[in-house]
Amino acid sequence: MGDDDEHNSSSDEGRKEVDIYPLSCYYFGSKEAIVFKDETVSDRITRMKSNYAAYGLRTSVEAVLLVELFKHPHLLLLQLNNSIFKLPGGRLRPGESDIDGLRRKLSNKLSPSRDGNETEWEECTKLFLVRLPESRKFIVPENLKLLAVPLSQVHENHKTYGPVISGVPQLLSKYSINIIDI
Repeated sequence: MGDDDEHNSSSDEGRKEVDIYPLSCYYFGSKEAIVFKDETVSDRITRMKSNYAAYGLRTSVEAVLLVELFKHPHLLLLQLNNSIFKLPGGRLRPGESDIDGLRRKLSNKLSPSRDGNETEWEECTKLFLVRLPESRKFIVPENLKLLAVPLSQVHENHKTYGPVISGVPQLLSKYSINIIDI
């Protein structure tokens, strides 16, 4: 799991700690719904297969965003249709860097302001631990919910969250998580 952190100096690059702040430090609003390209999972699989045939390996970037709630770390997940959970992020454009693509996707999906099916195609998903500042405003599309889910609930829960999200707690185990009281 890579780190994306515009707020830390270069001397913090090898840092294996992450500070998390209470969920109450963050502000949430809504905006117009995002229009998705596919209406069903089978439509998405068909589209992804044809994209792989045309363009080859696709690379996606996803953000691991952590907050504190009830003295425990929680993972921020997007929920669609009360059943599909996703990490914020998405597919990179051709020639786009991982960090630029992640910033674009976070801006598109969450608009932070300054105030498990088997597949036959190849896909590369890169996860980035994004160290959140002490306070931030998130604007979420109306057709999505932004949920704070306890890491203990996500851990090895493949059936509900899929293999990528359910593996995040294991990836985070190499970090020391500091809960900041405000």
